[in-house]
Amino acid sequence: MRLDKTSNPAFSDYFWNDDNHHSQTMSVTGIIIKSLVSILIIALITAGIWKLYDNGYNVKWFTTGGMLAAIVISIIISVRKHWAKFLVPLYAIAKGCFLGGISSFIQAKFPNMPYQAIGVTIITFFVMLILYQTRIIVVTKKLRSIIITACASIFVTYIISWILGFFGIKVFVWGTSWWAIAFNVVAAIFASLSLLLDFDYIERYKGKAPKEKEWLATWGLLVTLVWLYAEILRLMRKLAIRF
Repeated sequence: MRLDKTSNPAFSDYFWNDDNHHSQTMSVTGIIIKSLVSILIIALITAGIWKLYDNGYNVKWFTTGGMLAAIVISIIISVRKHWAKFLVPLYAIAKGCFLGGISSFIQAKFPNMPYQAIGVTIITFFVMLILYQTRIIVVTKKLRSIIITACASIFVTYIISWILGFFGIKVFVWGTSWWAIAFNVVAAIFASLSLLLDFDYIERYKGKAPKEKEWLATWGLLVTLVWLYAEILRLMRKLAIRF
C-alpha cells in the first residue's frame, strides 16, 4: 500500500475497503465504530446531567470534575498509550459530565443554543474532511508544527486563567469583550484545523499500525470534537450576550 496514493477514507471506496490490511492492524471501520460508541456514551451522560439540572440539582461539580478527570486521563494516555483501550471509555464519561454541565447552563439562558452548536460542529467536521480529502489543505510538517504549537498555547492559556480565577483574578478569555471573542474565534479555528491532524494520523497508519492504535485515533477525534463544540458554544454565547 502506498500512503501517498491514499485519500481520506470517508470520501472514497478505499476508505471502506479493508482488503489491504488484516484484522490485527488499525482499520478505519474499527475507528468509526469506537468513535460512535464513545460519542454515544458522551451523549447519554450529557443527557443525564442535563436532566439532573432541569430537576433542580446543582451540576457544577459534574462540570468541574469532568473537566479535571478528562485532563488527567488525557495526560495518562499521552504517556501510557497502551492503556488507551481502557481509558478512552472513561474519558468519554468524563467529557459527558463536562459537556452536560456547560450545555445545561447555556440551554437555560439561551434555549436551543447547544443544539445549534452541535450542528455547527458536525458541519465543520465534514467541511474539514472535504478540504483534507481534496487536498485543498495539505498537512505538511510545518502546518502540523503550527497547529500543535497554537493548540498547546491555547490550552496553557485556559489552564492558567482557570487557576487565576481561584484567586479572584479575572482573565479576559472568560469575558465577553472583543478581545475575548477574538481569542474564542482563534481557538475555534485551531480546533477545526486539529481535525486535519486526526485525519492525517488515520491515513498514515491505517493498515499498518497495531489494532490497539484505533483507540488512540478515537481519543484524538474525541478530544478535537469536544473542544470544537465547547469553543463554538462559548463563542455563540458571547455573541448572543454582545448582540
